[in-house]
This record gives sequence, C-alpha cells and structure tokens, in this order.
Amino acid sequence: MALSLSRRMVTCALLAGSFMSLSSIANAFELAEQGKLTVAFTGDMPGSGWQDGKLIGYDGEIMQRIADKLGLKIEPALMEWSGTIASVQSGRVDVMLGTMGWTEKRTKIMSLSEPIHYFKNGIMQSTKTSWDKLSDLEGKKIGTITGFSFIPELKSIKDLQLSLYDTSDAAVRDLIAGRIDAVIGDPPVVSYAIKQNPDWNMHFLAFTDNSPDFPLLTGLGQVVYGLNQKNDDLRQKMDAIIADMWKTCEMKEIGARYGLSSDVWFKPVGQNFRAGVDRPADYKLPSCAAGG
Repeated sequence: MALSLSRRMVTCALLAGSFMSLSSIANAFELAEQGKLTVAFTGDMPGSGWQDGKLIGYDGEIMQRIADKLGLKIEPALMEWSGTIASVQSGRVDVMLGTMGWTEKRTKIMSLSEPIHYFKNGIMQSTKTSWDKLSDLEGKKIGTITGFSFIPELKSIKDLQLSLYDTSDAAVRDLIAGRIDAVIGDPPVVSYAIKQNPDWNMHFLAFTDNSPDFPLLTGLGQVVYGLNQKNDDLRQKMDAIIADMWKTCEMKEIGARYGLSSDVWFKPVGQNFRAGVDRPADYKLPSCAAGG
C-alpha cells in the first residue's frame, strides 16, 4: 500500500533527523580525520584484521559495530604493537585495539574503554611440557612482545632469559625452531594460532599462580580499547555501546566466531583493579556467562 503524502513527509523527516543526529555525533569529536575513526591495529587474529573494507576479529568486529552506530567510517592503520600507543598519544590515530590489557600505568597516558572480554595470562609451549607456574620459567629462554605491560615482572623471575619480538609471529617462529623454550603472548592470539596449526604440537596453559608480586602476569586481565585522553567524550560514547552489548550477551555471540566461547572470557573472576583508579570506587565489571 502506498504511503499517504503526510505519512511520507513524516517518514522523510524521521530519516532526515536520524541522519542529522548521526552526522552531528560524527562531527562532535576531535578526530585525526573528520568523519572517520582512525584505528591502529596489529592484524593478529583472533583480535583484529581487515577484510572487505571492514575490521574483523573479535576486537575488530566490536569496534566496527561501534563505529557504525556512531556514524563514523573506519580508517585502518595497520602497524606493529610497539607503535600503537605512541600513535594514540600523538593523535595520529583515534583508537587502538588488539587484545590490549588494562593496566593502571596505561590509565595515566590514555583513556581506556570498558572491557570487551577477560583473560588469564599463561605459557605457550610444547605439548611435551606442562608448565603453568612462574617457577616453571626459572632458567628458561622466554619470548614475548615489545611493549607488553608485564615485561618488568618477567625480568624479575630468577635466571629467566628474555627475548623481545616486534610481532607474535616472530616469537612463535623461534619457539617452533627451538631457539626459545616458551612464549608469553596474548592468550587469545596464541590460543587461536595453536588451534589453527595442530601440527605445531603446542599448547597454552594459564598461570595457576595468584601472586600479588606479579599482578599483571597472574591477575585478572581485561581487554580494552585505548583512546587519546582528549577524546574521553568519544570513549564514553563507546562505553555506552559496549555496555549494551554486554547486556544482550552480544559479546559472547561474537566471541564464539573466533574461538572465545567459554565463560572464562566473559566472567570476571579475581580482583577488580579498576575500581577507584579510572572508575568509581563502587564500579562493577560487566559479565555475560552461564548463570549471570
């Protein structure tokens, strides 16, 4: 049935209002390029990638949805991890992603989003070993990625010989070649890589320690997005969308596509370090898991 003239006018007015609303939101922020959200990412799956003009991966897909809801077009900025934080601080990019963990130190230099999932750090290693404690790393040759927050903690482990790499791929190649004994990397990234390559004969075991002297290695990890501090208003808009995605358990639906399906990724278990730091003292972490 054809719309009456008055109904067509109302429909056009609503559509115009919706467009103007999105347009005004898109122009409200101080962005590297107006109307676009410039995103720094590493391309390490399952966290992030770029395909058919859109961000993919767990972190990437959520960011793509956020940008769409804000009326912003994604401008991709693929780079190594070591350059992402500096790019955000300088304003060359608007936001960074790629399984970045929340730390109190990072709250001093960036505005950090609500968590998009949780994790426990651990050890990528040969299936011939079953290391799951900090003491298992003593005297071992260990690889990790330049710029990771827990590097000072690794350096304090007795007789540990640390090798730093620019990318996860480089670290894993040395592990497979036997040049190092284990890799301490992003849990989602290494778990995904192991699943895609069973012939490597590698597995990932989370740390069973819960040591206050090694909070970043053994504590509850929160994956977040990082923004320039001048764009805290943008961070708040992003957080509102993230909160809605937690409420509907959309986080878990997206996670299932990238191998993050168990409750451990979506249920915070452990100390909430953010309360009273970059969130109010009564702040509660979001959750989406069986039974709550």
